[in-house]
Amino acid sequence: MPLLNKVRTAASGGPGGDTAARSLSRLRSALTLFFALDGFLFAGWVVRIPAVKEQTGASAGDLGLALLGVSAGAVVTMTLTGRLCRRYGSHAVTVATAVLLSLSVALPALTRSPLSLGLVLLVFGAAYGGINVAMNSAAVDVVTALRRPVMPGFHAAFSLGGMLGAGLGGLLAGGLSPTAHLLGLTLVGLALTGVAGPVLLRHPSPAPPEALPARPAATAAPGARRGAQRRTVLVFGAIALCTAYGEGALADWGALHLTQDLHAHPGVAAAGYSVFALTMTVGRLSGTALLERLGQTRTLVAGGATAAAGMLLGALAPTVWAALLGFAVTGLGLANIFPVAVARAGAIAGPAGVATASTLGYGGMLLGPPAIGFLADWFSLPAALTTVAVLAAGAAVMGCLARDTGPRSGPGPADGHGPGAGGRPAQGRVTTVAAYDSPAP
Repeated sequence: MPLLNKVRTAASGGPGGDTAARSLSRLRSALTLFFALDGFLFAGWVVRIPAVKEQTGASAGDLGLALLGVSAGAVVTMTLTGRLCRRYGSHAVTVATAVLLSLSVALPALTRSPLSLGLVLLVFGAAYGGINVAMNSAAVDVVTALRRPVMPGFHAAFSLGGMLGAGLGGLLAGGLSPTAHLLGLTLVGLALTGVAGPVLLRHPSPAPPEALPARPAATAAPGARRGAQRRTVLVFGAIALCTAYGEGALADWGALHLTQDLHAHPGVAAAGYSVFALTMTVGRLSGTALLERLGQTRTLVAGGATAAAGMLLGALAPTVWAALLGFAVTGLGLANIFPVAVARAGAIAGPAGVATASTLGYGGMLLGPPAIGFLADWFSLPAALTTVAVLAAGAAVMGCLARDTGPRSGPGPADGHGPGAGGRPAQGRVTTVAAYDSPAP
């Protein structure tokens, strides 16, 4: 079945699908822009962490505690965002949190002590956590309507935004103060939200596609089925946590590792996260084809193993260029693990699954940096960064074990008939846990 027909059927359910397809296309484009904006703003803050650290006079431990403010604000908000999305809609919550994120990104540059930095990072973390849960919830609806595993494409936009934000930050690091730079990011964020926000606010979430007949195994007792769903969601949430830990660690400590341990120029150090984001973007842009070709399990296992090897090189290499190569390999390995984990959790348990996996995943991203800070104080920063490799290897093992977890039902997107990864189950509709377990013929 051609993709256009899939879009028409999923979005409108019958005749007159041209308008629905155009609406779905606009929603996808606007949502992609929000993912890119999120990455751009976050990377803009990340590359100025060394300058803000120096400005506040914080030690590595002090900085770790301050970064814990991001984690605390985000995790608390993530637990509430799912409820806000159910009450007000994921589109409205996405726009509101984008405004808050744009405003709060300028606050760290205005601080002069580790305590004040930690307090403003609470606000920044709340906005960051909220927009990520809201965006992923909205993306699950779009993925469901398209009936294709396109979630990696949204996360590719996040990585592309991160690459652009880090690259721009590296160019400006030598000649522009953190205050001027982050205030500029606020203006950019508000402008882009003004462009894409009305599209989300005008268009409701697309309706889910029609149900497929369930296999007998999917007709188990509701209590047993819910228990199996919760366990499977937690598995994919743990996979997301392990890989997001690495992304957060590289974002907040990669540049500092290059400058402090390998004596790189500030501009080169800023390029470290840019290289990581570039290879992650390339991996995610090819993620849909990779999933349809290799299947979920092979993608998860190969990605985790690749990331583990790359991070060992990035953390322990004696030269700047070898460390940059390690960062690049790590980005390629981690590229599709997180979006697949979140999409599968959404396919299994709907918005609640998205919220749970996103909270665990982004919790790993935000709790990783302070953990790295404490370990760096106790041991060394290179030794602390090797924990990224350990957790990436753990994600590969769990990805292999997750192949047989949860209930299974009808064919998935690999053969072009199932509801697709990231789908949102509704009453009376069966989800597809094994959507990518087998490569497409």
